[in-house]
Amino acid sequence: MASSAGTYPLGLGIGSGSDLWGGGGGGRAAAPAMNGAQGPAVDLARHPSGIVPTLQNIVSTVNLDCQLDLQQIANRARNAEYNPKRFAAVIMRIRDPKTTALVFASGKMVCTGAKREDHSRLAARKYARIIQKLGFPARFKVNAFVTLVCSGRKRFPDPHIDSMGSGDIQDFKIQNIVGSCDVKFPIRLEGLSLASGLFSNYEPEIFPGLIYRMVDPKIVILVFVSGKIVLTGAKVREEIYTAFENIYPVLVQFRKRQLRA
Repeated sequence: MASSAGTYPLGLGIGSGSDLWGGGGGGRAAAPAMNGAQGPAVDLARHPSGIVPTLQNIVSTVNLDCQLDLQQIANRARNAEYNPKRFAAVIMRIRDPKTTALVFASGKMVCTGAKREDHSRLAARKYARIIQKLGFPARFKVNAFVTLVCSGRKRFPDPHIDSMGSGDIQDFKIQNIVGSCDVKFPIRLEGLSLASGLFSNYEPEIFPGLIYRMVDPKIVILVFVSGKIVLTGAKVREEIYTAFENIYPVLVQFRKRQLRA
């Protein structure tokens, strides 16, 4: 657990005293001005580290509010497979947006593979339309939240979630967002594990990365010695951004120093 010398804010659970860092600590690295070699300029007010995690996968769920005949769906729909002995759901795929859906007999559906919130919603609507056209009474309703968006009465700071359609599928929810980035320097995982105490788990014989469980926001972060970072467990993208900005100064403290010849 964190030492009495002080702790990082927002549930990092790591002491800030210099005795915890061990040798080779250092100050905060200079923030790069660009997000990648060819990326656009980064808003440093929003991303002080100069690094913007990229969303890799969004998992969402939908309730179609009707019972489904999975064998009939598998027989009549394109790009659908169903093997009830292996998994109790039809696996459907579409190309635009490139996603995969798991459709259950209860009418519940899980959509995965989208890299933006509006793409996940669009994909879920397309899957629901396919099932509607097969003759099932999949229900649609207009969600008041989406109505506000489309009427212009509610705006979002992020353009990725400001272009939803006027009709919304019932009970559409984003359950998990996965993001990743590269801090561009190697990290001393042993020292990070010792300093973070019960908030992290590092067993290199089992898994090569350090598993860090942040308290606020409630995000799981995988830290690899190469500097690659994976963040998962978010419901909205801002949680991914906040979690990375919280952990970045700690990663800088545990940056591996190159030995000079």
